[in-house]
Amino acid sequence: MLPNFRAARGVLRSLRLYHGHPARHRAMEKLYGQFIRSGELAFDVGAHVGDRVRAFRRLGARVIAVEPQPALHRTLRALFGRDQAVTLVPSAVGRTAGTATMMINVDNPTVSTLSTDFIAASRGSPGWEDQAWPQSLEVPVTTLDALIGEHGVPSFIKLDIEGFEAEALAGLSHRVTALSFEFTTIQRAVGMAAIERCVALGYRRFSAALGEGQELDAWRSAAEIADWLATLPHRANSGDIYARCA
Repeated sequence: MLPNFRAARGVLRSLRLYHGHPARHRAMEKLYGQFIRSGELAFDVGAHVGDRVRAFRRLGARVIAVEPQPALHRTLRALFGRDQAVTLVPSAVGRTAGTATMMINVDNPTVSTLSTDFIAASRGSPGWEDQAWPQSLEVPVTTLDALIGEHGVPSFIKLDIEGFEAEALAGLSHRVTALSFEFTTIQRAVGMAAIERCVALGYRRFSAALGEGQELDAWRSAAEIADWLATLPHRANSGDIYARCA
């Protein structure tokens, strides 16, 4: 199958999955409405096909949408390029600025990654059998601190960057009101490192949503959320942990 056709098919699959369910959109706005108010700034790091950008904009936020993959950046430009409240940044995010190699999952671009450890952890893991990263490209890397320096302090940061979340948080020295980061059960250590970084930044309360769920469970201490992640069944696969100061 021609690579360009495969890439287009992968993007269309993601658009159907993430933009095709109105009830999910309403639940997402209810979830993020706990953290974002109209007129505030939000960062969507790993914006993919922009479902979170859409939710943040419906809440009235200004959005910095960070996405290094050319095919997904073009998709975001088609969806939000005329919206002056959305700034598109064609970059990855890490602990230091520079460049890095991104491994591209052509058929499922939302799990493309900068992390070779993420790919290694996926091999042989239930639920990941069909995933492959046959392409790679060099992408620019910025930091959360640099984004804050250029665009201002957000009220909320969302991180979904496939095993690179702790690296991105290592490049943050400005504590914001709240943030979220993706975790996977194939790489619990990355989630643990992200929790530790959040504690170092001063976050004290944590909650989580499994998979693509849009409802938070109980708020916990750092020790409690770490224990929850450590004992989560492997079949849970992934989700997002939310952190706030109090």
